[in-house]
Amino acid sequence: MTSADLLIDAFGRVQEHVHAAVSGLTHDELAARLDPGANSIAWLIWHLTRVQDDHIADVADIEQVWTAAGWAERFGLPFDDTATGYGDSPDEVAQLGAASADLLLGYYDAVHAQTIEYVSELTDADLPRVVDTQWDPPVTLGVRLISVVDDDIQHAGQAAFIRGVLLRRR
Repeated sequence: MTSADLLIDAFGRVQEHVHAAVSGLTHDELAARLDPGANSIAWLIWHLTRVQDDHIADVADIEQVWTAAGWAERFGLPFDDTATGYGDSPDEVAQLGAASADLLLGYYDAVHAQTIEYVSELTDADLPRVVDTQWDPPVTLGVRLISVVDDDIQHAGQAAFIRGVLLRRR
């Protein structure tokens, strides 16, 4: 097994979690917030996808799927195209209320495909490359990719928790 195989497996697990958290939910369930300051499933999935899209595009030196494939227009959010959700206020979180399961999963799957295309070509020799010098120690490609997987799995787990609460309320 190569590092590329491990990354493909890890990102594949994220995709499974994302689909499990979103599939079969109504528009209202995707937009529901457990309290006024909480994130919705729609926001969590959009945010984890935006972060993955942003970080993969950066390390691969390619355009984000968000803009390259017209997802920014399809979502129609009142945010700058560079927004990923970091630091969003409750009012900004609420803007994702119009996102459908098809829209969320369509964007996620497009980002996943670009991610897999990129990581499938990586070798062990690629992983020590420094991709971000704003940290001490500087961030390598391997660390950045694991950071994305970790962030994605945490947010997908949060979405799964909310889904469970909502399904018990049905």
